[in-house]
Amino acid sequence: MQDFRKLHVWQIAQELSVDIYRYCADFPDDERYGLTSQIRRAAVSVGSNIAEGSKRRSRTDKARLFNVSEGSAAEVGSELDIARRLGYGELRMNERLTRAYDELAAMIDALRERVLAGHTTKHKGT
Repeated sequence: MQDFRKLHVWQIAQELSVDIYRYCADFPDDERYGLTSQIRRAAVSVGSNIAEGSKRRSRTDKARLFNVSEGSAAEVGSELDIARRLGYGELRMNERLTRAYDELAAMIDALRERVLAGHTTKHKGT
């Protein structure tokens, strides 16, 4: 079985989750149960679904969970857009995170496509 901790795409997802937590730290207190919670949960979901998918035995199950992970990355991107429009957080950090999540979603898509094609995932690759 694949050790998800060795997947480059999972490692990036984890680093970005930590960045999201730091980015949201200065959001208004009244957003604690709103946008702050939502964006953090979506960010954590990206890596969690990669980990879960990597442990599934069938290619279809793996691909489905990687697709859910990609969807969560898109959700983070949408929530970053809302935060930017509301003036929450530092603009440059928002822009960096938005680009990073777009790139991460593309990496997850490539991983999902490889799984569906029947290729095994590499420990150091995506």
